[in-house]
Amino acid sequence: MKTFPRATAVMTGLLLATSGCTTTSPKVKMMKMATPIPESITTPAKIESRLGILEFPQGYPTDTTAETLYEYLDFMHGVEAFLYALPGASVHAAGRGIKSQGGDNQTVLIMEQLMDSKSLFLTPNTDSIYSMMWLDLKDGPLVIESPPDVLGIVNDHWFQYVGDIGNAGPDKGKGGKYLLLPPGFKGEVPEGYFVLRSRTYQNLYFWRGFIKDGSTVTAVENTRKFAKVYPLADTNSPPAMRFINVSGKAFNTIGGNDFSFFEDINEIVQAEPNEAYSPEILGMLATIGIDKGKPFNPDEKLKKTLTEAVAVGNATARTIAFKPRMKDAYLHPNSAWFFPFVGGSYQFLSQPGVRNLAARVLFHYNYTGVTPAMAIEMVGIGSQYVMATTDSEGKALDGGKTYKIQLPPNIPAKDFWSFVVYDNQSRSMLQTDQQFPSIGSKNKDIVINADGSVDVWFGPTAPKGHENNWVQTVPGRGWSVLLRLYGPEKSWFDKIWKPGEFELQ
Repeated sequence: MKTFPRATAVMTGLLLATSGCTTTSPKVKMMKMATPIPESITTPAKIESRLGILEFPQGYPTDTTAETLYEYLDFMHGVEAFLYALPGASVHAAGRGIKSQGGDNQTVLIMEQLMDSKSLFLTPNTDSIYSMMWLDLKDGPLVIESPPDVLGIVNDHWFQYVGDIGNAGPDKGKGGKYLLLPPGFKGEVPEGYFVLRSRTYQNLYFWRGFIKDGSTVTAVENTRKFAKVYPLADTNSPPAMRFINVSGKAFNTIGGNDFSFFEDINEIVQAEPNEAYSPEILGMLATIGIDKGKPFNPDEKLKKTLTEAVAVGNATARTIAFKPRMKDAYLHPNSAWFFPFVGGSYQFLSQPGVRNLAARVLFHYNYTGVTPAMAIEMVGIGSQYVMATTDSEGKALDGGKTYKIQLPPNIPAKDFWSFVVYDNQSRSMLQTDQQFPSIGSKNKDIVINADGSVDVWFGPTAPKGHENNWVQTVPGRGWSVLLRLYGPEKSWFDKIWKPGEFELQ
């Protein structure tokens, strides 16, 4: 019997294995140029996977395998679209809500009597006087004149940071003139302005004024007197501003978790320059039919796949936002409190050039307004936040149960602190019998303990004797809570001071 060199025998075995044959099959003729093929670079004839059996006879996919994998690719890109394009969908919905009430380049929506739970916004607060506009730069640069003593933010149509205006901005809260430039602006930039450059034509601009001596009057008057937006071309004769009080108005600024999500994303892609966002994300969107200059009209099969994908994408985002697994998200080990901005980066970077994708999803699913002032250490300026979704035992907060939490003495908030309760489903303020589902240092009747600590109760009915320190919840409705510190002090950043946990009563 003729023998073969060892390498040739190995090569022959590999050829037989990768062809799906056994040693009893007809002999395979040895080719003169044949060399040993590493098994690691081959594809088995059959692959067992979560998608079922995938077949590649002689390395080529069967029709059934190809159909399965392409459908899975559409599904995967649909899920990725929800996770990675979520920022744009969120700000787009905010713009739609603002425009529904008349907000535009010359019209300010203002919450003169504060925001209550009738208006649907992602995790707003009840202690600031919100003003908001939806700015369109299609006709050229806009001048923004800021009122004094506000916290203002401009974010673009993909929810990317453009600039701070007010206390955390270059005017330092004194009020000032800003020039907001459109994408690719090549004209001469006049002097006398703080210059902001946007990558998109449409932008969200909102600012928060503050209660003074228990009243909103000063903040409202400052906005009505000093807030102006007008085209740079109209500097010498700006059009009159319009102001609409929307306190107590029922309108929605939150994006959908159904197929409408893709329709919203398509509107952004059609409206904005491709250069405004990531080529990889825009390329991924193009594979499911969302492509600039082309109609988005998926057939029934693709629409069904994308409808399932958005459900899974939403479920994934909700899990990341309510039950994060990132260890550095949490204020302390074994604490329920976690940061909306994980890692202290408003760009959601874990290190230079590396995006923390889960951190970005966590923020944009639940919150609004991207600015360094909420993410980095700025002692005495801006604001800091932590969220809790569970009690001290790690169980979800239940609207039918009563909880108590204590804030230790010396709460590190130079301006004010507050708790605001949110509905897990809407991610907006919990709608109860209380107009404002919140409590904080601005509440005149709140009881403060002799040592400076504060006890607060959350539950469906007020514990006897603690009515002034109680926030109502709703049986059958899951809830979560944000602790806000405005003008955060150093003991917060040094983690010397920490809030208590929610104790079931």
